[in-house]
Amino acid sequence: MKKILVAEDEQNIREFVVINLERAGYRAFEAASGDEAMALYQKEHGDFDVAVLDIMMPGAMDGLAVCKELRRQNSSIGIIMLSAKTQEMDKVSGLMMGADDYVTKPFSPSELVARVDAVYRRVALAAEKNAGGLRDELVSGSFSLNLRNRAFLKEGKPIELTQVEFQIMEYFFSNPGVALSRGDILKHVWGPSYVGEEKIVDVNIRRLRMKIEAEPSSPQHIVTVWGLGYRWDV
Repeated sequence: MKKILVAEDEQNIREFVVINLERAGYRAFEAASGDEAMALYQKEHGDFDVAVLDIMMPGAMDGLAVCKELRRQNSSIGIIMLSAKTQEMDKVSGLMMGADDYVTKPFSPSELVARVDAVYRRVALAAEKNAGGLRDELVSGSFSLNLRNRAFLKEGKPIELTQVEFQIMEYFFSNPGVALSRGDILKHVWGPSYVGEEKIVDVNIRRLRMKIEAEPSSPQHIVTVWGLGYRWDV
């Protein structure tokens, strides 16, 4: 059963989300606050495929804090943030903290389920690749990706990547020196049916540069191709 954690303080919205996800085949666990969400996560020993988190929640932990903590504990869980239209900066903050996607309120049941399905497919595919171990390692210059244990190394030193970041790097490693458009990256990593915005690519690229570049403001490896997207250089 596909397990999903839903953290939303507004009961009507939470019940709406849970009902539609359960109809789509998910086993949903509800939390009315960030603190309750983390307690539930620990109670279930972190055994969740996806988490849907409202940004604004009462208590010591809002959705952004929960996102950060979940990502710290689990690099493979899929995370989707729920936000109001006025929370533009919070959306970016969520992505920078490791969220995979965000959905803006109000949203339709079909949009929400489609976004959750897309994130779940990435999580399941990564787990399948990990178990299958079709290729053990990709090497590019001083960087390496171990596809069996999902490890990323720079000059032999490990760097923690989210599932999305790992898939972006795998795409770069498979296409060295090739200018990849934002649309190409979006389609490859988020899936051809993804209906979100391309700027989610830019936010993840910013995160990756902060992790792997000596000077993130003057990148030498993840290079911007103006008017198109990005290119991986070594």
